[in-house]
Amino acid sequence: MGTASKQEYRRIWNTIAAIPRGKVASYGQIGELAGYARGARLVARALRYAPDELQLPWHRVLNAQGKIAIPDNSPSHGEQARRLASEDIPFIGGRVDMSRHRWQPDLDELMWGPLAFESDGLTGSADE
Repeated sequence: MGTASKQEYRRIWNTIAAIPRGKVASYGQIGELAGYARGARLVARALRYAPDELQLPWHRVLNAQGKIAIPDNSPSHGEQARRLASEDIPFIGGRVDMSRHRWQPDLDELMWGPLAFESDGLTGSADE
């Protein structure tokens, strides 16, 4: 599972699971919200090791410029673009307008939403 702990991955998975339909977040933003400043690479690793049964909205995670980080010729690149388009998130010039579509959780969402109760979240107890 890489060098990170299960607890680190769970925090990241719970954060990704909280991204609402029609919104996107960058790898770095997910890392910061999960408590890992400068954690963009950790987020990418967590996505790589995420169990399929979590059904994470992985397609809502983009690089800081609003581009898909997966190589253009990869089938997953096309799948990510299709999933985003189905949520009315357009690509213009190969990128998403992050100023318009970036997920900006408010204080209530951070304090009372799924991120606040990660031990009750989709990945089980943080004590495991």
